Parts: sequence; C-alpha cells; structure tokens
Amino acid sequence: MKISKIQAGVGILGLAMTAGLVMGHLPVTKQANAESGQTIRLPANFRTDYEFLGAWAVSGDADTGGKIGQHIVYASPGTVKAYRKTGKFPDGAVLVKELFNGKTEDLTTGSATSAAELAGYFVMVKDASGNKTGPLWGDGWGWAFFGADDTRQTTTKDYKAECLTCHEPVRDRDLIYSYAYPVLKP
Repeated sequence: MKISKIQAGVGILGLAMTAGLVMGHLPVTKQANAESGQTIRLPANFRTDYEFLGAWAVSGDADTGGKIGQHIVYASPGTVKAYRKTGKFPDGAVLVKELFNGKTEDLTTGSATSAAELAGYFVMVKDASGNKTGPLWGDGWGWAFFGADDTRQTTTKDYKAECLTCHEPVRDRDLIYSYAYPVLKP
C-alpha cells in the first residue's frame, strides 16, 4: 500500500500525540525556568516535563533551508489545562518548537518522512500583561530562535522582522496556530 507524505506526516503526528499523552502535568506556576527577567532561554527539560501540543510536516521549509521540515511543539506544564479552561494561553506559558530537517525514504508502507538533523528551536513566552520590553518582546509574547549549535544565545535580534511575519495570519488566535493542536480542544 502506498501512502502520501501527508498521510505519513499524520501517522507521525499520531505517534507523537500518543507519546505526549503520557507526559506528566505540573501547574503552570511550577514550570521550568524558560526566561529570567527580559532574557528568553530554551528550557533544558522541555522534552521530559513539557506537554506535547502537536507536530507539523512542512515541505520546502524556510527554517530548514528548503528541505522538508519536522516541527515538534511542546508547552510548559499546565498550559493545556489552562487553555482548555479559558481559551487563552496563560501568562508565563512557554511554547517550544523543535525543528528538524526531514529525511524522506521509501519504506514498505510508502514514502515516509522522519526527523533527521536538528535545525534549531523556537521559544515563545506568553506576556499577557505586556510588561516585558525590548526587541524580543511584543504582541503579547516573547520571541526567540536558538540554533542547534548554540542553545544558550538566541540569534533573534528583532521579533517583528524575524518572527511576526509567519504568525501574522493567526493574529486573531493570539498569533498561534492553535487550531492545529487537537490537544487544546476541550
């Protein structure tokens, strides 16, 4: 049986969602330190302590040099529960999008794409109060990209020029493609 790349992506998403359902949940107030003051950091424990939101397979991904990309998205503990209750991301919520170059191969099930080399990480921190200022803060969020080779220092200089364009189509959804994350639905 031959499956399309979209079907393969949906299969990968289903497996990843299953893995995400068994992760533990802690209240948002006990989330890992992702930002300190005005500085945004990549949480060291996002793979073990964060909640799985969903995954994307992106063909011709600009973030992975035009290759097929795999985006795996996590949220700080308690974010999903709070979102389901209010329909909004709580202040201080941290979203981490892990980017991989995709590797496509023909398998017995058909053409399939899986995550290969790590390309980097996007980190967003909800700033509902709008108290944070600077070139990485605005529109209700803190924005940062970290390359795979340096997770201590963001390469983002100005979120408006480097991040906002991709998120503008979902401004009415708090700049997050929340409709793509079934786990957020009540």
